[in-house]
Amino acid sequence: MIGTSVPEYIFIRLSIWGVRAVTPLSVFYVSLSIADPPVSALRKALLAWAVVETSFFVLVYFPRKRSLQSPARHPQSLDRDARQELWSKCVANIPEPETYLQKWFLGAKSHDIGRENVKEWARWAVFEKGDADAKLGEAEEEELEGYVDGVEVMLDRKLPPGRGSAKSLRLTVDEVKMLHRPLLWYMTVGLVDTLTAAYLRYNGFLLYRRPIRQWLRVFPWRICSLFTKRISPAPPLSYWYRPHTSKTRLPVLFIHGISMGLYSYAQFLAEISKHDPVSPEDGEIGIIAVEIMPISFRITSPILAKQEMVDQITAIVHAHGWERFVLASHSYGSVVMTHLLQTPSFAKMIGPMVLIDPVTFMLHLPDVCYNFTARPPKGANEHQLHYFACTDMMVAHTLARHFFWAENILWKEDVGGRDVTVSLGGRDLIVNTVAVGKYLTGVEWDSEDDEWKNQEWTGTGLDLVWFPTCDHAQVFERKEGRQRLGDVVRAYAEEKTDVDGLA
Repeated sequence: MIGTSVPEYIFIRLSIWGVRAVTPLSVFYVSLSIADPPVSALRKALLAWAVVETSFFVLVYFPRKRSLQSPARHPQSLDRDARQELWSKCVANIPEPETYLQKWFLGAKSHDIGRENVKEWARWAVFEKGDADAKLGEAEEEELEGYVDGVEVMLDRKLPPGRGSAKSLRLTVDEVKMLHRPLLWYMTVGLVDTLTAAYLRYNGFLLYRRPIRQWLRVFPWRICSLFTKRISPAPPLSYWYRPHTSKTRLPVLFIHGISMGLYSYAQFLAEISKHDPVSPEDGEIGIIAVEIMPISFRITSPILAKQEMVDQITAIVHAHGWERFVLASHSYGSVVMTHLLQTPSFAKMIGPMVLIDPVTFMLHLPDVCYNFTARPPKGANEHQLHYFACTDMMVAHTLARHFFWAENILWKEDVGGRDVTVSLGGRDLIVNTVAVGKYLTGVEWDSEDDEWKNQEWTGTGLDLVWFPTCDHAQVFERKEGRQRLGDVVRAYAEEKTDVDGLA
């Protein structure tokens, strides 16, 4: 993640302008060439490229943008008791009620948020209803009124009657906000993917590719897939595997976040073994790093549904004979981690866990959804996030049509007595890390005591590691950050005993 200095701001704005200018310049040059056909070889080559870019925009981006706007298939709503239990947990963990409501309504003024506005938002947030199926039964309408009454109690004021001018943030109902990327950008992604693959292979990782018949379903097409005969036991997922040769320690399952594949994590994964003092005598800690293409800046199929993702990762783990392992994740990977924890048959295999920049704790707060999908960018880091991640075609679709907060939210008690380390950055531009940190450490919301940020890592129970100057994902860019997290992973790998009480 880029910083926030003026030179970085100028750099990122020029970079975005340069990428976005490719397509309109291509269209202009094609139009110009119709009136003035090129004669020189150079102009003919430029025209050929301009035609390709223009065709890519018209024949690929437009049709996919239209098809990806299809309504989300919301999961079945929780039963009444489960809804009320979830609502109670959320209300008990809201630091600033007025800010909470206003941000869910895109920064609207309090007097513009009427009771009917809140009811519309609650139909989506509590009952998992989109506009097409927003109608509730009589008993549910009565329950809905109770939730809105609860909002008034939380705010300590009455909501204005009727409907105001405010518009709520309803992630899986709102438009999928995506921006076009030129073919040149995807060629860059393909190049970075190839270099990352070479780096991982050099460091002892083996690629298990998707079946070759699915090669064309991921664009840019992956050159590295043509150089391996190893096929993933989970056809929709590819992954990198470093053999587990340790006789006394646990292997590691890693699930990445929204990024250019494993590019941001390759050095961290390689250093887990590279800096391992026990490795020569005991063997190496094995690693499986799953690749999730819809959040890797590719043009591909939509992300797998919750249960299918769990089933496919289960197939991968079983194929390598793993019965217990350390589970590590970054950012969006904590969503998949939450789903794995919620599956009893898989949860019993999960040992200690490492959550780096997790988005699932305190997910009922609007920060993650608002900051990633609705916040107008201002600083250099926000512009980088907005253009290169938030508005990527498949990333935007993943969040707008497959991100259901009620099934993604994670509470402290959900970790099931495991040893867990949560890594947070003090300058995270996506997650409200202060709220998450206070929740995890049990500090009062209004407390000004920051000692919770400096607690010593113990390796037992729930530990918090605070990086005060790190933005989202920046810990992987810093040697000391990778070293510290690598130490945690290696320490957890030594835990061979079972966790009591796991399903």
